[in-house]
Amino acid sequence: MTAAVLGALALVAGCAGGGGGDGGAGKGRRPDGAQVTIHVPADAPTISAAVSLARPGDLVLVAPGVYHESVRIKTPRVTLRGASRDKVVIDGRLRQPNGVVVAAPGVAVENLTVENNTQNGVLVTGSAAAVAGLPGRNGGYDTGDEPVAFLKSFLVSYVTATRNGLYGIYAFSAQNGVIEHSYTSGGADSGIYVGQCKPCRVVVRDNIAELNAVGYEGTNASGDMYVVGNRLVGNRVGLTTDSDHQEKLLPQRGAVVAGNLIADNQQTRTPEQADGGWGIGIGVDGGSDNRFLRNRITGNTNAGFVITATADVPPDGNRITDNTFAANGVDIGWTFPTATHGNGNCLHGNALRTTVPARLAATATCPSAANSPSPSGTWSALAGPRGIPFTEVAAPAPQPQFPNATTTGATEVPAVPTLPDIESIPLPPTSLLATGARVRTS
Repeated sequence: MTAAVLGALALVAGCAGGGGGDGGAGKGRRPDGAQVTIHVPADAPTISAAVSLARPGDLVLVAPGVYHESVRIKTPRVTLRGASRDKVVIDGRLRQPNGVVVAAPGVAVENLTVENNTQNGVLVTGSAAAVAGLPGRNGGYDTGDEPVAFLKSFLVSYVTATRNGLYGIYAFSAQNGVIEHSYTSGGADSGIYVGQCKPCRVVVRDNIAELNAVGYEGTNASGDMYVVGNRLVGNRVGLTTDSDHQEKLLPQRGAVVAGNLIADNQQTRTPEQADGGWGIGIGVDGGSDNRFLRNRITGNTNAGFVITATADVPPDGNRITDNTFAANGVDIGWTFPTATHGNGNCLHGNALRTTVPARLAATATCPSAANSPSPSGTWSALAGPRGIPFTEVAAPAPQPQFPNATTTGATEVPAVPTLPDIESIPLPPTSLLATGARVRTS
């Protein structure tokens, strides 16, 4: 028999007699090597109980309902999937730090909602400190001299993460992963965050981030780091890539940001990040050797694209090419208020209206010599309004479902994801600014 048929038989045997709580996987009825589907609550009363029964290759399939728990997945190659993205809700009730913690390789989290956690909706990490729920960013993880422990391979797909106290979807000390087709809002720090990986080999694609302090943030995330085809609209800041001494693997370098819609990032009914960023499409803060191409950056009150230095880390060698800018306060602004300046940053082929300093398109053209000092300027930027508590951010609309969620077997997560062909990534069409991209405010 095939593994799927054997798994089905094992599960039926485990469910016979009307029992709901223990499942076939937990009673020794599983044929050797079989992969089974463990149903919640039919075979296990909670998601955590089902995950504890799961073995590599199993699918935990969750029926609609609100689950008040924090789920920790420590078994490799387990798929956690909701039967309905909007109706399977893991609700932290502001009593726990994380909704789902992925602490084993090859795990897929799919088609469910995580909300009301004091820190993160979904946390994917190889860091023991992060798994233990210790504070992030402010206080930092893994700041000692020991080597970084990476989690290798993960998938977060068709997940809604809303109203979480730090990050909606957070990959930290994790490599070889994909975050896709997901929606984040109400992230008090950022909706999607990738931090402390080198080389990352992480792809963030086809996601929506709105009503967050920052839509996407990449900190010390370097090497084969791709942010492509996302809609980062209606946050306080759309996207940042930065270097930060509070995490290891400084400095950040070598990300690709392509084909994203980054628009109208001055939404008032949003939580406020500690640094108070506001009205900015893309911000590069001490990141280097990044490529920004064919993004549509429009309607950001203060600036479409900002490059600056962080502390003693300069931003060097960033290439801004073939992007379209419109209706921003300043399309591109480079500003270095301290002695730390950048070198070798350049532009080519962008549709631009205003830059600071003026004439950047002519004076900082690509290619630029690595030791060529980047000019600096200043402009009047509007201060953002006070933020709101992340718990008060507007509820998300229903989101697209994982195809055939209840009939498809477990997802096999590749050891290394297929990386995008960046030359094939198009400029987002203007139609993405129409009805389908409106920000929910109430």
